[in-house]
Amino acid sequence: MSAQALERVEHRYRPVGSARDLFHCRDPEVLLSGAAGTGKSRACLEKLHSMALSNPGMRGVILRKTAVSLGSTALVTYREHVAKEALASGEVRYYGGSAQEAASYRYGNGSVIVIGGMDKATRIMSSEYDVAYVQEATELTEDDWEAITTRLRNGAVSFQQIMADCNPDAPHHWLKQRCDRGATTLIYCRHEDNPRLYDATADVWTPEGSSYIARLDALTGVRYERLRAGKWAAAEGLIFDTFDPAVHLHKPIGHPPDSWTRWWVVDFGFTNPFVWQAWAEDPDGRLYLYREIYRTQVLVEDHARAIIAATTTQHGREPRPRDVICDHDAEGRATLESKLGLSTTAAHKSVLEGIEAVKARLKVQADGKPRLFICRDALVERDAALAEAKRPVCTQDEVLEYVWDDKTRKEQPRKENDHGMDCMRYLCAGIDLVGRPRMRWIR
Repeated sequence: MSAQALERVEHRYRPVGSARDLFHCRDPEVLLSGAAGTGKSRACLEKLHSMALSNPGMRGVILRKTAVSLGSTALVTYREHVAKEALASGEVRYYGGSAQEAASYRYGNGSVIVIGGMDKATRIMSSEYDVAYVQEATELTEDDWEAITTRLRNGAVSFQQIMADCNPDAPHHWLKQRCDRGATTLIYCRHEDNPRLYDATADVWTPEGSSYIARLDALTGVRYERLRAGKWAAAEGLIFDTFDPAVHLHKPIGHPPDSWTRWWVVDFGFTNPFVWQAWAEDPDGRLYLYREIYRTQVLVEDHARAIIAATTTQHGREPRPRDVICDHDAEGRATLESKLGLSTTAAHKSVLEGIEAVKARLKVQADGKPRLFICRDALVERDAALAEAKRPVCTQDEVLEYVWDDKTRKEQPRKENDHGMDCMRYLCAGIDLVGRPRMRWIR
């Protein structure tokens, strides 16, 4: 890149605190861990971009567990804040990919940053890299992580590195244990490390920072400990204490075979989330949550249209569900029945019986598998308002925060962030406790 071009394309970023430590780190594995909003992703992307500019021919990769989740997270930060000037000048160009090659950002000096997810890793894992950046690394399995490290051998940079960020999870998570035994360097991040939130010169929160911290201070329980305090904390009184992400979170299965039985479950809401779950039952009786709508501020009739779209393939509609199990909202059920042309069944509402039914399905059976899975790509669309409020955006987010209400001595769960859990209870109770109804079509 010429000196004249460099003058035209000026990008300013000054790493502070943990971000500065990351820039100086040359260790093979490094993790930025901290509360929400500490600037972790921005720091990793800035380092990756800087390395691409400074090392002609460098190969980097931006990864997350699912490729689709990058579009609304890391890639937005990269385009709008990190490489904005370079993209505008043409020094960096986006390549949309092909059947043989993954999507990437290509630099004028020959450097390349590939984009992808571990759910579709074939094209990504066939290449070699100098540096990999993994966003929300707690979503990965340790096998994913170690597979990535085997691809870091391109040799265009003096060191090869996997760097990652995450909000803290449970203390027993494999990534925290990897850091504890010294295999991965752990750098803790604070809100004061983010100049957008904290003015270090004046030693005060910025207006944006004051507003953001106030939202985090309103969180409770384990979400406060992790997203505000930045601690690797476990939820106390966890109901589904046998739920293991490494076991119960399943790779994407797309549209299941037509021979698999479908079940739909609905928990109505408007201010609180409306949840629709599409489950498929395989020939061995295992259940897979493969599609989910989890949205606020949307009318039931609009959800019905989204449900139809989510269950339509290039070959037409998926098989009709055997049952549509709903909570006891008469108006919501009537609207859904009218728009979908399907009858619905009122959910079996006994909370404790439903919880026990879910627990029974979470147990690993003699074949080494549980009888209930949540597919990692089940969510149809991320609710931006819920994400901004640091609330769960899908059923997967709820499971490890679903706890007993201290006041009831394990007689009732805490009624907070439990809408996906309600659906899961309804389904397991409906199948395993009530029986298997036959669906009626409404014409």
